[in-house]
Amino acid sequence: MAKITSFSDNALIAIDNLLDTASSLFNPQLRFGVTGLARAGKTVFITALIHNLIHGGRLPLFSAMAQGRIARADLAPQPDDGVPRFQYENHLEALIEERTWPQSTSAISELRINIEYESASAWSRRFGAGRLTLDIVDYPGEWLLDLPLLGKSYAEWSQETMQLSRLPARRDAAKSWLKAVGNGAEGDLPADETKARELAVAFTEYLRACRADKTALSTLPPGRFLMPGDLEGSPALTFAPLDLVEGTRAAPDTLHAMMERRYEAYKTIVVKPFFRQHFARIDRQIVLVDVLQALNAGGPAVADLETALSDILGCFNHGKRNWLTSLFSTRTDKILFAATKADHLHHENHDRLEAILARLVERATKRAQFSGAETDIVAMAAVRATREGEVSEGKEILPVILGHPLAGETMDGNAYDGKTQTAIFPGDLPGNPDAVFKESHKSGDLRFLRFTPPKLEKTAEGVTLSLPHIRLDKALEFLLGDQLQ
Repeated sequence: MAKITSFSDNALIAIDNLLDTASSLFNPQLRFGVTGLARAGKTVFITALIHNLIHGGRLPLFSAMAQGRIARADLAPQPDDGVPRFQYENHLEALIEERTWPQSTSAISELRINIEYESASAWSRRFGAGRLTLDIVDYPGEWLLDLPLLGKSYAEWSQETMQLSRLPARRDAAKSWLKAVGNGAEGDLPADETKARELAVAFTEYLRACRADKTALSTLPPGRFLMPGDLEGSPALTFAPLDLVEGTRAAPDTLHAMMERRYEAYKTIVVKPFFRQHFARIDRQIVLVDVLQALNAGGPAVADLETALSDILGCFNHGKRNWLTSLFSTRTDKILFAATKADHLHHENHDRLEAILARLVERATKRAQFSGAETDIVAMAAVRATREGEVSEGKEILPVILGHPLAGETMDGNAYDGKTQTAIFPGDLPGNPDAVFKESHKSGDLRFLRFTPPKLEKTAEGVTLSLPHIRLDKALEFLLGDQLQ
């Protein structure tokens, strides 16, 4: 924390937290952060969480719901007029009515829920019903990977980025970029807008190629290059690293000086406001991780994901909260890492999926636990799109998953139309988590398809049930259970 914030930053953060603490004295509030890298399922997770809370979903491991102590959960007006509202209703319609997956997170959004509950304590029940205001903050994980930039100079970032671009796993994706950036002489050229734009475009294409399914790499800052939003084309996003000799200083009016100035502007205009206004105020956090995508891409993608998750957790001000420290800073006291899309595997492999995720975040969680924060791991599907079954193959009984693959998905030469149900044996994950980190690791016989959202079931009385899930209730119990006691 100290490395990426100045004294003035910390003073502003303290003021924000004093205001948050004051507003929570008579109305307990919890800011709940939801993040993950691209296609990890953030939008689906939040939509399913809200739908199950509001409609009393099937959440047997979420004690407040299972014990019937949640009286009601209602959406409340947007808490921050300067932040877009999470479009819950639109996303729910896509899932239930259209049976399509909602659009991915590309910017920050918020939603507030008021939860009225009965305390589990007989003594506390004498004072009336409890109330918790839950502010859900949805933001791209790529933005977290920008936070370490606050502690790096342009030269340091350039050197690290150039070194990464020359790694074997990135070699093919970086060909055009490395050709454009040349051998380091570009930094001495006169400052030129056209050249800066050409390099920024080539660098962005390199980052985009790294993120593609074939490579599925994760450590790709600056995050706004892939999610520019309303900053697209601005000078703050028109820069790129240069192949600088160590110790080189930028001469006035050179391309090097122009790139360095815009890099610092990016930190000032983009990164610092996000950190102070949103990230530094998170109380609880879930980090959604698409482990299966990395496994499909092979060992280098898995190792890169480990680096990204370590960088992400290193940004949190984690530790135990108490009334004194909360006056001046927010500490994230619980962090849950969730391996999403568990419904793409048979339940017999869920323990192995959790073991791989635990290995991925091993370095990161040790630091968090040392500072007093609680961490946990779960294999989860916020919306379950498949069912389980068995098929006979000769004398062998194979555990399979049943579902409707999305239109355009292919396997073994078969193309699916989005309407036909099929049984798939996705394969088994390795029993030893270390095996997936090897340079030579490939997905082998693992086969993962994307499926259409499920059609909601109805009871015998005609009541429509809430969205089905796998361990969403376990996630809620870890993150919110103690707040509803």
